Amino acid sequence: MGSGGRVRVGVIGAGSWAVANHIPILAARNDVELVSAIRTNREALALLQERFGFSHVSGDYREALELDLDAVVVASPAGFHYEHVKAALEAGCHVLCEKPFTTDPGHAWHLHRLAAERGRHLILALGWNYRPTAIEAKKLIEDYGVGEIQHVLVAMASGLRGLLHGTAVYRGQDDFFRPAAETWIEPRLSGGGYAPAALSHALGLALWLTELRASQVFAFMNNEQAGVDLHDAISVRFRSGATGSVSGASAPPGGNAARQEDAPWPRHQLQVRIYGAEGYLVADLERDFLWLFREDGVDIEAELPSRAGLYGCEDPPNVLIDLARGLNAENRSPGEVGARTVEILSAAYDSARRGAAVGIRP
Repeated sequence: MGSGGRVRVGVIGAGSWAVANHIPILAARNDVELVSAIRTNREALALLQERFGFSHVSGDYREALELDLDAVVVASPAGFHYEHVKAALEAGCHVLCEKPFTTDPGHAWHLHRLAAERGRHLILALGWNYRPTAIEAKKLIEDYGVGEIQHVLVAMASGLRGLLHGTAVYRGQDDFFRPAAETWIEPRLSGGGYAPAALSHALGLALWLTELRASQVFAFMNNEQAGVDLHDAISVRFRSGATGSVSGASAPPGGNAARQEDAPWPRHQLQVRIYGAEGYLVADLERDFLWLFREDGVDIEAELPSRAGLYGCEDPPNVLIDLARGLNAENRSPGEVGARTVEILSAAYDSARRGAAVGIRP
């Protein structure tokens, strides 16, 4: 820990989303010392230092890991996550990693095991897992359940079409730190298109709620002359025998059922439905609707606050710091959830290339 017991933090990949979300949240805490920011653009590094007071800035993440950091935020492109998270864990840091966790499931499981071996906390930036709808859905499943889970439906659409075509930016970003187009449309960096950009969030939520792990995947993907997938249709067989249907669509920006002009960004169209032998749960995050029904008479429509399903990622950075300080905080997006997500995404791309179902190795 730094002076006054503050958590010493480094940010690897201090780009658009880190500047819009993670860094301001950390800077607002009096128990955090912003030590190092890493990115390649020198002008941006100077501005980061001026705006947030980082004592060290560099283009080399290895320099940051020599500064006795307690925690690291990894917000670099997905293609570098394995390298950066691995190095941070080996340096003894607690880590918050942006989604998608990695582009390779073997790498994801290795990082999960490495964090456990080193006794470090590994948190993924899956913001929906910390929103009121998700927390209440988890509680309903734990308190009442739906019996043995037999089918899971995930349907998601987001206004990301321009981003995935490389022709637009996203609402809520910092005007100076605009994301480089290649971080969205170059598979070597992004891991793909809509699947890692958005379905990683939805799957992270569904897999956290259900605790299922996939065994087989079949996928169709539609690129519409873009360099990456814009639309995804994924069928899943889980190890338990349950089935799953995952639909993802990149849409024009702005259209949603809950129009709130003062919201920081539009709603995603997201539903997670869990069907079991004794009932089902419906979570509609676009409309702030959550319902659990059981055939034994339990019928609960949860009371949710306004914007309960609006995406927000305030909690993961705060949980990182609380856990680094040894405080009582719940990690609702651990590495193993990310690894189970990456298994499905990786197999989906493999299936779409082959035109056949793909099994997932244990």
